Amino acid sequence: MTALRPTRRHLLAAAPAFMAGAGLAACTPQATREKHTPKSKDSAMPDPHNNRPLIIAHRGAPGYLPEHTVAGYDMAIRMGADYIEPDLVFTKDGHLIVRHDHYLSDTTDVADHPEFADRKTEKTGHEGADWFTEDFTLKEIKTLRARQAFAARSHAADGKFEILTFAQMIAVAKGRTSLSGNPIGIYPETKLPSYFKSLGFDFEKAMMDELANAGWDRPGSPVFIQSFEDGILRSLRGKTELPLIMLLEKADGVSMKDIATYANGIGPSKALLATMEGQSTGMVEAAHAHGLKVHPWTFRSDHLPGVFPNAQAEFDFFFDLGIDGVFTDFANDAYAALLARAARKG
Repeated sequence: MTALRPTRRHLLAAAPAFMAGAGLAACTPQATREKHTPKSKDSAMPDPHNNRPLIIAHRGAPGYLPEHTVAGYDMAIRMGADYIEPDLVFTKDGHLIVRHDHYLSDTTDVADHPEFADRKTEKTGHEGADWFTEDFTLKEIKTLRARQAFAARSHAADGKFEILTFAQMIAVAKGRTSLSGNPIGIYPETKLPSYFKSLGFDFEKAMMDELANAGWDRPGSPVFIQSFEDGILRSLRGKTELPLIMLLEKADGVSMKDIATYANGIGPSKALLATMEGQSTGMVEAAHAHGLKVHPWTFRSDHLPGVFPNAQAEFDFFFDLGIDGVFTDFANDAYAALLARAARKG
């Protein structure tokens, strides 16, 4: 007997832990997942702004390579990404570098550098001792090498790639085009802007200066700016016409009407978009009613909620909700899902 494809209701009703925002331990790795990388112009996607979700390469291609590296960004672009995402933090001497966190132990080989042993310290807001970007000059950061953050993913490329500045990351994007023939965009996240402000760093000026240097501070530039802190977005609203995205981890106290006064979209945890009964929570509809785009995070094909048989099923479910883009560690799977969806629609 041929197994029936589960409906949206069946998929989510079977996974209350997922929709409650469970961590990776509650997810089932999909070892048999098809790794699809487009190889011909015949499979090229249409214009990314032509009524289909954007593929946002979350930290590059961390499903395969260390995050936030030139090689990782290039891989994601070859796999079908429209935008590549840099997370931004400061060095001691005021440079913006591309790291997901301001602590370095998870994604670099800093622990292997005896000359930096005395830099390991404890800081408020971080559990345990670590090495922090704001305690290193850019020259010192450049002696470090990137490492894969996920233990279960390949570590074959650990130690091979340098840590990028924001300027270097922008240069990568400006030198590439997407599979659909469009410019590759960037989607920078301001990490801990309030914390860095308390240390004397001006996140807005540093970021906007780099975008201005690249000529990407003007309306129509392929840039989204995102943050979990509304303060910096509210401030930026009066200084730039670039689209701003409010990141959301919880739904409590969220007002789409208010967000629409300073942002152009939301970046919610995907667990906020549907109920355990497989129905929309109304967040997508509410956002769209206020003219906001919806770009949920994070789609990881090697850590799927067990309710989904494969990455295609998960992407299909969320595409059906009407989202406008996806943050994913596996741009190839998002691209394959969109191709399959387009083929079904004829």
